[in-house]
Formats: sequence, C-alpha cells, structure tokens
Amino acid sequence: MKWLLYNVLFAVAYAAMLPAFLLRMKRRGGYRARMGDRFGRYPDDILRCLAASMDAEGRPIWIHAVSVGEVQVAGQLMRALRERDPDIRFVFSTTSSTGWMTAEAELRKLKTAGLGRDDDVLIYNPLDFGGCVRRALDAVNPRAVILTETEIWPNFIRALKKRGVPVYLVNARVSDRSAPRYRALRWFFGEVLRSFAKIYAQSDLDAKRLADAGADEASLVVTGSFKFDVAHRNPAKEAELQAWLGEGPILLGGSTWPGEDEVLLRIYSDLLKARPDVRLVLAPRHFEKGDAVEANIRAAGFACVRRSRGDPARQSNDPAIGPSDQRTVFLCDTTGEMMGLFGISTVVFVGKSLCAHGSQNMIEPCLCGKPTLVGPYTENFRPVMSDLLAADALVQVPDEAALKREILRFFADPAACAAQGARATAAVGRRCGVVGRCADELLAAWRTKDGETA
Repeated sequence: MKWLLYNVLFAVAYAAMLPAFLLRMKRRGGYRARMGDRFGRYPDDILRCLAASMDAEGRPIWIHAVSVGEVQVAGQLMRALRERDPDIRFVFSTTSSTGWMTAEAELRKLKTAGLGRDDDVLIYNPLDFGGCVRRALDAVNPRAVILTETEIWPNFIRALKKRGVPVYLVNARVSDRSAPRYRALRWFFGEVLRSFAKIYAQSDLDAKRLADAGADEASLVVTGSFKFDVAHRNPAKEAELQAWLGEGPILLGGSTWPGEDEVLLRIYSDLLKARPDVRLVLAPRHFEKGDAVEANIRAAGFACVRRSRGDPARQSNDPAIGPSDQRTVFLCDTTGEMMGLFGISTVVFVGKSLCAHGSQNMIEPCLCGKPTLVGPYTENFRPVMSDLLAADALVQVPDEAALKREILRFFADPAACAAQGARATAAVGRRCGVVGRCADELLAAWRTKDGETA
C-alpha cells in the first residue's frame, strides 16, 4: 500500500514541477536531445555500446550523481576504481544539464590520465517510475550501482534489490532539515535504506541520522567526506583566467546565491577606498542568473565584464558596458572554471552561506591556500566545517558587517592572509585518502561476491 501511495504522490509532484522543469530546460539547453533517457529509452548508439561491451567485458558499474560537487566525487571514485581495475566499465548518470557537462569533463579527465575507455557510457538517470526504471535496468544490466550523497530513489533501489544487484551510497549525508523527516518517515525509508549493501557516511552524526531513519547499522561505515579528495588545482585554467582578469589582488565571490552579490558589491565599494587595485569577481552558482547579477552590478554603479562575452578589452570599448574609466566588476557566468578562479584569488567568499542555507564547497579554496570566508549557514558541510574550524583553516562570519571586517583585514595584512592560507592547505591535506580506501573496499566486496557466485 505504501508503494502505491508513493507512486501516486510522486506522479502528482512531478506533474506539478513539470512547468518549472521545462522552463529551466529551455533556459539551460542541452537536455532536450536526451529527454528519452529519463524514460529509460536510450539512443541506438548507446544501446549498441551497452550490448557490445557487455558481451566483451561483462556487466558495468553504474554510478549516479546530480550536483556539480557530487559528479566530481563520482569522477574521483571512478578514477580510483579504474586505477585498481583497468577492466572495469562505467555507466555514469546524472539528472541535469549542468551535471551532464561536469560528467563529460570528468570522463575527459579519465582519458587525459590514460584511464578512459571508449565503452564508458554517459546517460540521464530514469525517472523513479516503475516502467522507466525497468527499461533502464534492462538496458544497462549493471553489476553494481553506486549512488552519491542523498540520491535515494525508492523504486530504483527496490528494483535493484529484487534483481540481486548490490547498491551502495557513498559520501552519504543527512541535512539538519531532512533528518526529522527521515526519522518521522522511518516506516517508509527504513525498507529503502536497508536495501543498501553498504552506506559510507561522511560523519558519525550522518550515520546516526541514517540509523534513526531505519538503516541497518551493520551497513554503515563512517569515512569522512569524499570531497577532501576531489579538489585538484588546474594550472592551465588558472593561467587562462589570469590572462582574462589581468594582474593584481582579487576578491572572489564563489558560487554566490541571490542577495550575496549585493552584499559583496557594497563591501567592494568600501574596499576600493583602501585598496583601489583590488578587483571583484562574482561567480554565481547558476550561470543562467548572469543577467540578474549583471543588473545588480550596474545598479551598484559598476561596469560589468562577463566571461561569456570574451575579451575584457573589447567589452570595455563597448558603449553598452559603460565608460572606460568606470569601476569594473568581472562576472564569471560560465561553467567548469571555479577551481581556476580559486587558484588565482587573494580572498574568497563561499556562497549559499550568508543569504541562503546549506553552503557551497569550501574545501576547494582552502586547498588552494586562500583565506576562505563563509557565512553562518553551512549545514550541507557540517563534518567538513567541524574539521576545518578545528584547524583554524577558514573564517566563519555571522553577518555582512563581520564579513566586511574580515575581508578588509585580510587585504590590509598580507602576513595574516598567507598564514590563513597555509593553515587551510595543511588542513585539507591531512584529510585526504577517503576515496582510495572506499575503492579498495568496494572492489574487495565485488570480488568476494563474484567468487561466491562462481
């Protein structure tokens, strides 16, 4: 009865969200050509690749991730698995066009590292309807499935269990907001969570919350965050972005959300009085928000140079940009360049932490040795924040006034800036290695299962 109720409610919710989903698809583009994937209907070339490689090499490992950070976690895990077992094949799935672009980049990284295979397949994950899931599983026929962080799709997971396919949840976390819901719906989520062969949780708190929601405690392993292993500097991208911005100190607003750009623009106006050589770069979390961010920049009295429009010199000569002597803010409204921006910045503010809840990834600027500032709302990175704060590796501020004070302090004191960055890099380095240990465990489990089957 509960699964009938879930399917009805999921169908109603999907129908209600469909208009907004179609609008986002139109804005972002790229998704429409593979819309059939969501219904478990794949293009002929994908089906041929799946069938041919299955005959030659056996069943693939299916890895699913959604957000940019999750896709990067999945990419790092694929690299670790492929390093240990070159014969392993992957089907990599996501659900958004942004996730798709990041997944393509992760597969390119595998090839650049000499670890790519032509029979690795990228698809969109099926909708969590029974028919869609069945068609997708019939086509892929995975040996095992790995889900990331919070990707818990009941019909998909239950179908895997019925087929005897082991399913794993890696880098698992339960947010403050979700924890009470999971606990209250233990009668529903318990069966789903107990279908996982193993759950690799980010922290003791996440493991407890999963157990409270009905997960089998024997399946829970606390690993720490996979994201400490994901971040890697990109010297080529750093050089490219440095050429775009020119020389000089940079204040970066990374992965900002609505409201945070305006805060940084106000702070920048005051910062320029003391340090007229500093440049502000705003990189919104969703690149399609570029027009809105540009409007905020102009309303604050600045000219705007957008990364998506190319050469800054050409833009500065464009009458639509503003007078050539007008103060300028750089807007990075492209994807795949955040790590490069972290590498060349002087001071970094991490978005979705001051005017929105959850936070974006603060590990990456810390790895790059930059003074990293976050607001009070960092629930999505609770274990990471606990580790980094204990190491004095970043600065958390309660409000705009405190953020302004810390930014001004770092730009006024190069020694403090360097010391903060050094602590940040050291703290991240001490916490690496989680992905490799997880890859070893997964491969050992699969080999044991294969041995038992044989």
